[in-house]
Amino acid sequence: MNLPISWIITFVALTQVGFGWAPTADRFTWAMENMPVWIGGIIIGLTWKKFPLSRLCLVLLALHALVLALGGHYTYEKVPLGNWVRDALHLARNHYDRFGHFMQGLVPAILIREILLRKLRLTNGPAAVLAVSCCLAFSAFYELIEWWTAILKGEGADAFLGTQGDIWDTQWDMFLALVGATVAVIFLAKFHDRSISKLEPIL
Repeated sequence: MNLPISWIITFVALTQVGFGWAPTADRFTWAMENMPVWIGGIIIGLTWKKFPLSRLCLVLLALHALVLALGGHYTYEKVPLGNWVRDALHLARNHYDRFGHFMQGLVPAILIREILLRKLRLTNGPAAVLAVSCCLAFSAFYELIEWWTAILKGEGADAFLGTQGDIWDTQWDMFLALVGATVAVIFLAKFHDRSISKLEPIL
């Protein structure tokens, strides 16, 4: 993963501006969906000199930002790609929301794993277990945020919640975040280690 950092930053900025220019969703939903990108961008910017991230981690974060930007623009249940897959496979719902929660586990797992490996010097096993656990904990907390939003906004929060009438939506969201995190620490670990090794000598 040797993409220049400037390319990654430009990609994220363009997706945020492009999909935030005139979202089909209301501004509240758009802001709530994209807030993690803004908060994460500020934190990465403030800590970059002391703790620059590996290219693999940055690329995954940029892709996650795109997923959030699309969901915020259309609302997750109306993303065209999800509708196309639904119609092509004769599914009962738009599953873009499911994909979003899978990414909510996969990408943060790599970020957390990187912090644990580099800052705490943990070995791969403990780092993997803690990364998956943190992602599942965050997913549960995110569901609480959705609940609090629903209480405060009432029906106005429907687009943000994106349950599409599924009574098990909360459980599915947490399960898919767990699956995403598990996939990350098992199948991306070697690529991640290689990406980190290219960064370590310049720290």
